[in-house]
Amino acid sequence: MKPTTPLLLAGLISLALAGSALAAVDDQAAKALGKRNDCFKCHAVDKTKKGPSYQKIAAKFKGKADAEEKIMKNLTTGPKVKLEDGTEEDHKIIDTKDPKELKNLIDWILSR
Repeated sequence: MKPTTPLLLAGLISLALAGSALAAVDDQAAKALGKRNDCFKCHAVDKTKKGPSYQKIAAKFKGKADAEEKIMKNLTTGPKVKLEDGTEEDHKIIDTKDPKELKNLIDWILSR
């Protein structure tokens, strides 16, 4: 591998991610997936419930390169999460394996 190859690859990945960030979020589909998975039981867009609001999550990850990756991990692996009252529980795993649905949901969360 030539020394410039990793830089070129990193640049292409950055462009792809930037392009996907500009794609329109399907609000209806994101909300439907959230409702189907009881996300709104613990989260709300603008207020803290059992878990942080989506606005708070978006603010936490704003400008961070690994934001999508970290949210994807929470949605697909069910890690232990700390709740607002200090207790911990396993995060619910989203019931879809469709990468487009997951990406749309993550983009919706980050756009709050």
